[in-house]
Amino acid sequence: MFKKLFCAAAAALLASCAGTPPAPPNDPVTLRVNMFRGASNIPVYMAMERGAFARRGITPVLQFTPNSDAQRAGLAAGQFEIAHAAVDNAVAMVEVAREDVIIVAGGDSGMNDFFVRPEITGLADLRGRNLVVDAPNTAYAVLARKILKDAGLTSGKDYALKPIGGTQGRVASLATPEGAGTMLNPPWSYLAQRAGAKSLGSTKELFGAYQASGAFVMRRWAAANPGALERYLGAYIEGCRAAQDPARREPVVTVLQRELKLERGIAELAYKDLLTPGHGLARDCAFDLAGFRNVLALRAEIEGQWNGQAPAPDKYLDLGYYTRARAVP
Repeated sequence: MFKKLFCAAAAALLASCAGTPPAPPNDPVTLRVNMFRGASNIPVYMAMERGAFARRGITPVLQFTPNSDAQRAGLAAGQFEIAHAAVDNAVAMVEVAREDVIIVAGGDSGMNDFFVRPEITGLADLRGRNLVVDAPNTAYAVLARKILKDAGLTSGKDYALKPIGGTQGRVASLATPEGAGTMLNPPWSYLAQRAGAKSLGSTKELFGAYQASGAFVMRRWAAANPGALERYLGAYIEGCRAAQDPARREPVVTVLQRELKLERGIAELAYKDLLTPGHGLARDCAFDLAGFRNVLALRAEIEGQWNGQAPAPDKYLDLGYYTRARAVP
């Protein structure tokens, strides 16, 4: 008995000399989570609704970004721990800002449609007009530029890029001559449609597979906080499953309506998009590697990075956290 007590005391003394011991698996932690307002956030909302974060000792504090530039700068500056947005923003952070960022989970394919003003009948009608974007060199703007390029239009020559930030502002721009076209996802796509704008097609129809929304973090933060990140992702996956469960349609629509301040009909339309295969949420919010290869190919072609040859995706990914979180019951 004396020997056991002595060893325990010695171990405690060594731990105190070495610094604070690792936190236990469910040590309470607050994580600041930054995102755009939109239906893509339903896994986070449902995880909160069902107590999935609380059961794992996680308190998420949600922040909503006005645009991707602010989000990327905020993540690099340590203003929050986790970002949810189009993962092409993580690629831009690595390649343009030289920040060591990793993508740790997927989400959805963007659910985007190419929306235009009522008088525009086709992509060619954007000649001499403005394409309204969040930021001109990332994500859905790059995708829109590719769609227009395939239609024979070149940015800066045949049309102008007008960066104005998040989706709500882009919806409003379509009510003015300044905004001729933009990419929109739910619920904003339906609000724009109700105001008279129209879709020329979904990005799935106009382009193909695309890995859009996902979660990304600073690599050094993930390495220092693997348990907290895996617990967060476990709750995120649970929320994603709840959102995709047809038996939970009513609570999901209710949460969309409440969190995004929507009319019931708009929330129901957004819900339908979320459950559309290949357009909405990926199963368990898994990462679409083929869609991500398309993201990199687009950046190589449209932005001219890597001398036009897309790199292997590995340097931007660390899906081990997600895989371990998914394996926990």
